[in-house]
Amino acid sequence: MAALEHSRSLLVEAFLFIILSTTAACVVSTATAKSVPVPPLRFKNTNGQFKILQVADMHYADGQSTKCLDVFPSQVSTCSDLNTTAFVKRMIKAEQPDLIVFTGDNIFGADTKDPATSLKASFEPAISAKLPLAAVLGNHDQESILTRKQVMEHIVPMDYTLSKVNPHFHGKKIDGFGNYNLEVKGMKDSKLKGKSVLNLYFLDSGDYSTDPNITGYGWIKPSQQAWFKKASAKLQKTYKSKPSEQAESAPALVYFHIPLPEVKIFRNSSIIGIKQEPISCPKYNSGFLKTMVQAGDVKAAFTGHDHLNDFCGSLRGIELCYAGGFGYHAYGKAGWPRRSRVVVASLEKDAQGDWKGVHSITTWKRLDDEHLSKIDTQTLWTKTRLKSF
Repeated sequence: MAALEHSRSLLVEAFLFIILSTTAACVVSTATAKSVPVPPLRFKNTNGQFKILQVADMHYADGQSTKCLDVFPSQVSTCSDLNTTAFVKRMIKAEQPDLIVFTGDNIFGADTKDPATSLKASFEPAISAKLPLAAVLGNHDQESILTRKQVMEHIVPMDYTLSKVNPHFHGKKIDGFGNYNLEVKGMKDSKLKGKSVLNLYFLDSGDYSTDPNITGYGWIKPSQQAWFKKASAKLQKTYKSKPSEQAESAPALVYFHIPLPEVKIFRNSSIIGIKQEPISCPKYNSGFLKTMVQAGDVKAAFTGHDHLNDFCGSLRGIELCYAGGFGYHAYGKAGWPRRSRVVVASLEKDAQGDWKGVHSITTWKRLDDEHLSKIDTQTLWTKTRLKSF
């Protein structure tokens, strides 16, 4: 009898495997090419600013049927993924960003019935608002019938997304999925209209270690760092070359999901924001902080992953920042509002009143409370600021 039950179990497992594999293939095949071309990113505001909204850890699943985690008992019956969607819409309306960056765990794969539908719903507020968006993966996006590559391949064709699976790198393989860079051009009527005055880098920090000798979370691999160094060096050379050559490199910002091991050294006295949970970083240090320092253009790096941390701390001249947990189906803390980070790069003018390069980068957070409270405004970098090591 036991042997019969075992045989039945194997048949069921085989059947489910075939169904899931077929479904995954069908899901990926439904992704279509963009129907709306996205113009190049550019400083286009009359105040010479470019604003980025970071959304970290939405953990979106199945919409209204997916209930919230870590809210007050009185909220449980009415709280769902739709609260996350409403928060994205509130932030878009309040901040009017030029770009939205989703820094991983955009969906909680294990709780999705159809990851393709969940992905579409998670990004829907940005797409409906016709806002350019960029996304990287976290450690939960692929925990369904889609692999990490398939998740990224489904994001890339969406309208208004600037995300890429991976760049071409001289025929060399780049680890992960979702390593790419974006350029933000100068003001349209300025001498720098054809140059990238702000460079944005996006990297896949992986999910879990693939090294049998190392447990825990994944990390940014040497192949990714090699691509990053090459891209950074090329952009810096272009910025300093004719026409309109510049004396200094344009500043750069970096976005990925899992924090670096160095973040563990920060204490509450040396940060702006709150640290209220242990740093869930990889056990192996792949040296990406050193790589960013050596590149010379990175001013700040932004992550998610640890939902109860929302601080920035400076290390070796680079600000390392959390956004704080955004999604309602993600773990949190009842009474501690979900939140989002905003980053603004501001241009300077010369003596004749013409727009030049980026002069400063500032940030703040907004809380999903009654007033959409704005907290912890700080300057991350200014052009005249001396580096401290």
